[in-house]
Amino acid sequence: MSFGANSILDMGRWALFASQVQLQVTGQNISNVNTEGYSRRSVLLEEGTYIDYSPGQLGTGVKATQVARSFDEMVEELYLEQAAHKEKWGTLWEQLSSVENLLNESSGTGVSNTLSQFFNSWNEVSQRPDNYGARQSVVNDAATLVSTLKQVDTDLSLMQQRINTTVAAQVDEANSLMSEIADLNKEIQIHHIEGQNNANTLLDERARKVRELGELVDITTIDNGGGDFTIMTTAGQNLVDGASHYALEFSAPEITKDLRSTSTFEGDIYFEGNDDFEYTIEFVGSSAGSTAAGELTSDGSSAQFRVSMDGGVTWLTDENGDQQLFSARDYDSRVNVEGLQIWFGTSTDSKATPGGEFQAGDRFIISPHQGLYWVENTSHKENITPQLHFNGEENSTRLTGGSIAAMLTFRDNYVGKYREKLEKLSESLVWETNRRHSQGAGLQTFTNSEGTYQVADSAKALGSDSTGLVFGDKLQSGSSFMYVYNASTGLLTSSAALDFGGGATFNPDIHTLEDVRDAFNNTYPGMISASIVNNQLMLDAEDGYTFAYGTDSAGLMAGLGLNTFFKGSTPGDIQVNEKITGDLDYLATGHVNGAGELNPGDNTTALSMYDLREVDVKFSTITEGTTSTSILDYYNGLVGNVGTDTNRAEFNQNFYSTLANDLDERQQQVSGVNLDEEMSNLIKYQSSYTAAAKLITTADEMLQTILSLKA
Repeated sequence: MSFGANSILDMGRWALFASQVQLQVTGQNISNVNTEGYSRRSVLLEEGTYIDYSPGQLGTGVKATQVARSFDEMVEELYLEQAAHKEKWGTLWEQLSSVENLLNESSGTGVSNTLSQFFNSWNEVSQRPDNYGARQSVVNDAATLVSTLKQVDTDLSLMQQRINTTVAAQVDEANSLMSEIADLNKEIQIHHIEGQNNANTLLDERARKVRELGELVDITTIDNGGGDFTIMTTAGQNLVDGASHYALEFSAPEITKDLRSTSTFEGDIYFEGNDDFEYTIEFVGSSAGSTAAGELTSDGSSAQFRVSMDGGVTWLTDENGDQQLFSARDYDSRVNVEGLQIWFGTSTDSKATPGGEFQAGDRFIISPHQGLYWVENTSHKENITPQLHFNGEENSTRLTGGSIAAMLTFRDNYVGKYREKLEKLSESLVWETNRRHSQGAGLQTFTNSEGTYQVADSAKALGSDSTGLVFGDKLQSGSSFMYVYNASTGLLTSSAALDFGGGATFNPDIHTLEDVRDAFNNTYPGMISASIVNNQLMLDAEDGYTFAYGTDSAGLMAGLGLNTFFKGSTPGDIQVNEKITGDLDYLATGHVNGAGELNPGDNTTALSMYDLREVDVKFSTITEGTTSTSILDYYNGLVGNVGTDTNRAEFNQNFYSTLANDLDERQQQVSGVNLDEEMSNLIKYQSSYTAAAKLITTADEMLQTILSLKA
């Protein structure tokens, strides 16, 4: 190869081309300085081939080898992790702030204030028990309290419904992003040739969409170059694999069955009701060291299972801290577990009795609300709904970051916890009030009394977990006294405790609603007629008699809803008994004294109600166990929980925002466009272009000189 004007001309041509490309890329950088997700580009130059020549090696110029994209993959991976946490805690903080505003007591119309007013009204009526104005105030303040509890619970429920709508939209958005990223991977596979033709625009677009996906769910990425790009959740579920993608599904309540290989059970589990927690049902051995759990029977020999509400980390216990065991039952004997009725049936008929034997370790998982699932194919999907164990740790096999995880965590673990505590507050308020009221007396005796609480089966023991009685677990063994009067003279006719045969008192583990009916009819023959209507107890005084209620150490009357102040048990169904709102005489402010007399000025029950504001009662929740405190302090503790949770979310949001913003800034230092730098480059490349053009001009002049010599 010879050197001369032609080689100089080629050298100038390549230099001109390199400078032209540099100017074009610089212009691209400048024009996209405000484009979101744009990564700064630069032209990589490579010295031309060397040729051995005399007097030594001579170069052939410069080559523009590739347009490179400035992007730090490691920093981006770290950013995605922190951004998912930032979105999670930021969303939680926003949502929790709305709950904090909802429970704000500063307006004077909150639950705490209406509770205090309710108790104060009992103090006022205790000073004037026979004053109808004071008695009406008790009813009015109770109605206000009921309305406030119902409104707070309704607002919390609406928050959960709104969350479901938002999550459904975000799941659709996540699925759309996964599909678009897979399509981009396919395009990158076609257009990207490493080191020769970098698909920079497609890579930027993919990185931008990955960031958007990372704000919805916590993800990790594996980039093997080009379109060989994989996205997984932090827990390991594959979302995008090259040109393929999977899907997320926000679906209705579902049941998962996981039986041991030795299990012969032939059937399925069923449930009624709804709850904010997931139920893990696990069967236990029938005896120590046994792998057999037993069969489904209607007696005490039935297979037993334990229940966890946090994925099997902790198991439900009773008030004494002992693990609770429940018996496997069919539909007619279905078991009440927290908020659900649970039973077993055949695979084709929920009300038929299944066969086979359970083995220890047989598991069923009930998700009684809408949940998030990772869908691999039409035959396999996996529950990835965020789950918080009661020890404070997150279930690492589920989603743990991103706004979708935040929304579902808020719905279940925060609002679910608040609603559970509000329900326990209502339940304790109703039970403690009714417990006192049912043993009290108003200004007149009864000619009839209707129980307000229903059983599922009148032939089952009232204390069993399948009786369906709301307060069945509150019943105790003890005596229940009644007083019967002559309607004409008002004189006491009978003052006896219910006799369940041979002087036996009530035992909740044995006696059924039918036994209670028979005990009334046998203890007060010809005076009180007891019957069961719609699985509720009805008492009617025979002609010429009236009756009143007395001391009830068993809690039987309160449990059945006889002579009670409240009906229902939850914020959604609690109300003042119509017997009282229809006739204020039946508001129990006093009691029947030792002589069997009703004294209009007696305030025993009213004072007992007022004392309830300070009396410690037991509250048992699945998240916090059993605590003992007053009703007012318990609610104030709920408000305090919301404040603490909100402050924690705010702190974490600030913490992870700082980390994410710092990493984003580091990425921008690498990939962001600096106009000062680009303007400097523009001048430099323009000078290079001018110099290259001058080189070509010089080569042309050399050629012209040579041509003129020939002439």
